[in-house]
Amino acid sequence: MRKQNRKKRRLLIGAICCIAVLLIGGLLWGGNYLVSFSIGRASGTTNVAPESTLSEEENQLILQNWRQQEAQAEAWMSEAEVETVSVQSADGLTLSGEAVITDNTSHQWVIAVHGYRSDHRFMTALASYYGLRGYNALLPDLRGCGESGGDYIGMGWPDRKDMLEWIDWIVQRDNEAQIVLHGISMGGATVMMTAGETLPVQVKGIVEDCGYTSVWDIFEDELSYLFHLPSFPILHIASGIASRRAGYNFTEASALKQVASASVPILFIHGSADNFVHTDMVYQVYEACPTDKQLLIVEGAGHGNSYNYAPETYFDSVFHFLEGYMDA
Repeated sequence: MRKQNRKKRRLLIGAICCIAVLLIGGLLWGGNYLVSFSIGRASGTTNVAPESTLSEEENQLILQNWRQQEAQAEAWMSEAEVETVSVQSADGLTLSGEAVITDNTSHQWVIAVHGYRSDHRFMTALASYYGLRGYNALLPDLRGCGESGGDYIGMGWPDRKDMLEWIDWIVQRDNEAQIVLHGISMGGATVMMTAGETLPVQVKGIVEDCGYTSVWDIFEDELSYLFHLPSFPILHIASGIASRRAGYNFTEASALKQVASASVPILFIHGSADNFVHTDMVYQVYEACPTDKQLLIVEGAGHGNSYNYAPETYFDSVFHFLEGYMDA
């Protein structure tokens, strides 16, 4: 009888161990998959954003404005000096970008920072508004994007250090530069994260458009939306794996914490109909900012399309905000 009981216990323990191994293995596989899916460079083109809630009429307005902005950008760049430029990141990546020199005598610069799985080309339309006001523009490809090196997207966190290299590139070229950082979506998070670093005096202001509070927050939302899963334990495991594979974890990558240490003025912009990076997030980062600041909610705009939805309101607000900090 005792032998039978011992045998049953061994079988039970063996079964539990097998289940534990399978569970741990499954969680590790899931964590690795999530890291590759979310920040891996070679990941597919899966659309991670929820379906837009904008009407057909509103989408047509955005498309019409976008076409006009693209034509404006093409005309601006045809008159400017355009050159491919690069810098080295602190961890040895070659980062690529494009400098658009509107006026060699101008000291006003904008660094226009693109969003998730995008590249610098998608910022030319926005940058053209600066160009028409005499600004020179620097359009970088963030790590893991476009022509820049890196196997993983930084989601703004390692990119904040990369931005310091791009700022230095301008300062080395023009010590009298007056620099604005303007980012959209992941680019918005990037410039907010950069705001918490020690910046040279040449950086005069930041414009962030629909950036998220933290990488953890946005991935938690996406995990629920795309996979219908809670954050525990898979996001915790993925965060640890990202730390080993990409050099950062999801909890440390916080725009909210970085903004709280900002030393330059920041304009916060968000669309009221943004169902991807929820509009609630902008109120959190705005409240955390200790510097001069303004908040623009573009009524009716979705994610990343505020400047296509209401370009006059958008850019009037941007340049009205900046005029107090930029020399003529």
